[in-house]
Amino acid sequence: MSDPRATARAIDALRRGWPVAIDEAITVLAIESADALRLSAFDPEAKADILISSSRAVTLKLANQRAAATLGEPVVVARTSWLDLAAATALADPATDLANPLMGPFAARDVDHPLACAAALELARHAGLLPAFFLLSGVQNAAESILGKAVHDWDAPERLAIAARARLPVAASEKAELVAFRSPEMAGEHVALIIGQPDGEAPLVRLHSECLTGDVLGSLKCDCGPQLDAALRLIAAHGWGILLYLRQEGRGIGLINKLRAYQLQDQGFDTVDANLRLGFAVDSRDFGVAARMLQLLGQDRIRLLTNNPEKVAGLEESGITVVERVPHQLPPNPHNERYLATKRDRTGHQL
Repeated sequence: MSDPRATARAIDALRRGWPVAIDEAITVLAIESADALRLSAFDPEAKADILISSSRAVTLKLANQRAAATLGEPVVVARTSWLDLAAATALADPATDLANPLMGPFAARDVDHPLACAAALELARHAGLLPAFFLLSGVQNAAESILGKAVHDWDAPERLAIAARARLPVAASEKAELVAFRSPEMAGEHVALIIGQPDGEAPLVRLHSECLTGDVLGSLKCDCGPQLDAALRLIAAHGWGILLYLRQEGRGIGLINKLRAYQLQDQGFDTVDANLRLGFAVDSRDFGVAARMLQLLGQDRIRLLTNNPEKVAGLEESGITVVERVPHQLPPNPHNERYLATKRDRTGHQL
């Protein structure tokens, strides 16, 4: 197993605008956290190419070029004299596309180190940054070094363990216990709220991904807050069950990138296309984490409160038997009608 400390150092380096070398094959500098001085030190000859994801390449009209035609693969954009920091920032951030309608033309070139480049894009998601980099071959001076395998192992569920637990009466039930989970590399913690006592039956379980805007601030753009409240009431009414609160904000892309997706939604894109334009997958969550939490709680057979078949599949692939899928539907409001329709029509949510 790779050393998680190396990934933690690389994430910190990216956020601070420092270069990171991957597999001794490439060195990258995150466009979002770069400035003129850092870029000049990293690339004094202004020869660094640009590394982006294929979904972002599609929005830049690069998908008709052979080097950028395969979805799900990293794409390298050849550097030109006019592709300076400002132009690279516009290339990286789709929120500015309307203000920069005539970007390009861009030319994709063959990717020399696809595994290392893919690891860089994944590392950006872990860091909460846009998946876009200045790219140089080899190891550059002052770069934090990391293996691509360490990036892929970063949030491996098997390292998750119970850290603490305590009784916690809540509004839905006075008979509740909160259990916190963490792994050596995590900055935050996942938690499980156990309501009631095991009675020999499969518990009613809800997987709820963190949503600051919906859970805390009462956002009307999604249904997360009402779903959370309703799930707690349903579990309490069932007699016993578990709510897993997963620290996977914005379907795994983080709060800042979720707000960027909101900007794109205000421009007319639905939630699926917004994530793709940012350069991310439609859903980057790992439900293996939830499976590990359930296993640590001694529960491998559950009734799952969800409309999302991907949650059922993700849990069953990780060894949890879902004996029943219990629908979880709440009425829409004028602000989230399109969001809920997109979940139904484009990501397969069922009633």
